[in-house]
Amino acid sequence: MRRKHRPEEPANHERWVVSYADFITLLLAVFAVMYALSQVNEGKYRTLAGSLVSAIAKERGRRDTVIAAPEPAPAPAPPVLTPSDDPAAKRASRFGEAQLRQQEKMRGIARDIMAAFAHLVKDGQVQVTQSERGVRVEINASALFPLGEAALQEDSIKALNAVGQVLKHVEHAIQVEGHTDNIPIITPKFPSNWELSAARASSVVRLLIDNEVQATRLTAVGYGENRPVESNDTEEGRARNRRVTVMILATLPDASSPDTSLDTSPDKLPDTSSDVLPGRAQQSAGSDA
Repeated sequence: MRRKHRPEEPANHERWVVSYADFITLLLAVFAVMYALSQVNEGKYRTLAGSLVSAIAKERGRRDTVIAAPEPAPAPAPPVLTPSDDPAAKRASRFGEAQLRQQEKMRGIARDIMAAFAHLVKDGQVQVTQSERGVRVEINASALFPLGEAALQEDSIKALNAVGQVLKHVEHAIQVEGHTDNIPIITPKFPSNWELSAARASSVVRLLIDNEVQATRLTAVGYGENRPVESNDTEEGRARNRRVTVMILATLPDASSPDTSLDTSPDKLPDTSSDVLPGRAQQSAGSDA
């Protein structure tokens, strides 16, 4: 018997919709679970954690004897130092007191030197200044030496003797500096201003030694025309530059070594802008070399 031929069913092209719907359903389920896990009740979580800890502690207590460790003793509070107990404060206080005593001592030396040079201060040929470096006594060369010479004049010897009597009682180092103007000098005795300035400083040093000032505390330095305090373009400026400076240093010399030479670099020179003691006057113009 001949079979009846059935017509073929048409292809279903929308079968993918079922799989897509299943995928979306699963995806929504995953998001729902993740959201539920993220919303943990903190109170319930702490209760559960506490219960677990208690249960574990009880189980451990059955097997082992637990010995509680003593709490550490609190660290002692650091002692509060008052200014009278603080070593640094004590040192600073002593240093400040020493500085004040030093300044007052140097001021007394300056007054005594001004008294010894009273007539020269009045004439404007000597000026005395005080700074942290010490006492600076600047003497016009015309008040000490003849023209082009390094031998002290009789009148200046008397004044310097009085200064020597003051300085022999102090223990500070003393630097004597000789200065000239820029006019060259050429003589058999002094080939240049270097020799003249050094010889003049040495003459003052020798006189101080004759007045019992310790030689180990003295230094003679000749600068020639290389340290002017005013311009050499005028006669007044040149007269101001021809000078001898006696510097009584505030610091004491090193007792362990006889060497009292000083650093003469420009940054170590005395500050000429320091306060001037009463009696300071301008140097008078002279014709001394």
